[in-house]
Amino acid sequence: MASISSEGQTGRRTIQFILGKKRHSIRLGKVSKKQAESVKRFIEDLVACKKTGDAPKGTTAEWLAGMPDIIRNRIERAGLIGPQKAHHKWTLGKWLSTYIKSRKDVKGRTRVFYHQVEANLLKFFGFDRRLETINAGDADDFRIYLQTQEKLAVNTVSRRCRMAKQFFQAIVKKRLITENPFAELKCGDRPNEKRFYYVSHEEAQAALDACPNAEWRLIFALCRYGGLRCPSEVLRLTWADIDWEKMRFTVHASKTEHHAGGGIRQIPIFPELLPYLQECFDQAKPGTEYCITRYRDNSVNLRTELTRIIKRAGLTPWPKLFQNLRSTRETELTQQFPIHVVCKWIGNSQPVATKYYLQVTEEHFEKAVHFPVQYPAVSNSKSPQTPLDDYTKPSICEPMQKEAAPRNCLEPLGIRRGGLEPPTR
Repeated sequence: MASISSEGQTGRRTIQFILGKKRHSIRLGKVSKKQAESVKRFIEDLVACKKTGDAPKGTTAEWLAGMPDIIRNRIERAGLIGPQKAHHKWTLGKWLSTYIKSRKDVKGRTRVFYHQVEANLLKFFGFDRRLETINAGDADDFRIYLQTQEKLAVNTVSRRCRMAKQFFQAIVKKRLITENPFAELKCGDRPNEKRFYYVSHEEAQAALDACPNAEWRLIFALCRYGGLRCPSEVLRLTWADIDWEKMRFTVHASKTEHHAGGGIRQIPIFPELLPYLQECFDQAKPGTEYCITRYRDNSVNLRTELTRIIKRAGLTPWPKLFQNLRSTRETELTQQFPIHVVCKWIGNSQPVATKYYLQVTEEHFEKAVHFPVQYPAVSNSKSPQTPLDDYTKPSICEPMQKEAAPRNCLEPLGIRRGGLEPPTR
């Protein structure tokens, strides 16, 4: 049988057991009593197997496979197990490279983001950093490094820390480490209202007039008046998706195709969008599949070209060029249609729309100042009290006024203490 001893001041625990005629000790460090009890059961199983020559239980073997090297070496020195042959020492660089290559299920942009976070981790920790040596304090330092050294925005730091947490959670599942050092790191996004911008109709028309051709006018109109994501949804739009009879078109969203519905939604052909869609349709050659054909090459940077168009129109480029076009359109539509309908058209959820898309505009302030709020009609039974200015004092005839009880009288005149009801037997 094994036993557990602990140091009162430091809280370090040690497993002690007898193998043969010699007493052995395995230091565990600062662990909880529950964790020490779990290790004790595994040690007792190893001691029994050593005496009988049997193989350890499956749970014990799994425990040994995920054991940190420092504890495993102590168990080896105690003689309970032999040295592990060809034990692979995973480093951070080797693991990240292997993990990213194994993720065949992710799309190209997600893979690019993987490599961005990989570069940050390797630059901070180093390629040869052992996985088990990274702790929660290192995770905090990594977040501070992204903010101070890399000069990244708050939400960008949160997204990259969240991806780092995902990387290390995969390491935990492989039992290469016991705890995720990023587990307690808060990685929630928060909207940056300073980067919101409402693109007015006048600004949109100026940008459309500055576009070099019909396809660019359609790209801009699909984002500003259709609320499409660019480039993913804009470039996937085909002429087969356009239903001219019902005046609507189908959008295939690669970002949400793993959700219910496969990322497919239908959007009305709004009157503002119709002329630009019709213009490109009239110019399209017979047999053309995609609505946008000239800018499908991955080397084409639509954001850079849109910046040139905006400057050519005499405007100042706004933050998040394509994102704010979608945001502006969703803000407009919610003033005319229910929000659940608008979210179906735009392709996001109501919480996401409220947090990241919907804006407060100058038009809202002007409307609030010049137009009073219309209150619904209220029944008489629940109507508020009459204002003092409209209150009319009820008329009381002179006889009643003369017979009225004085203000300092405790009881109404003419009423006995027995009350109004006649006395009973």
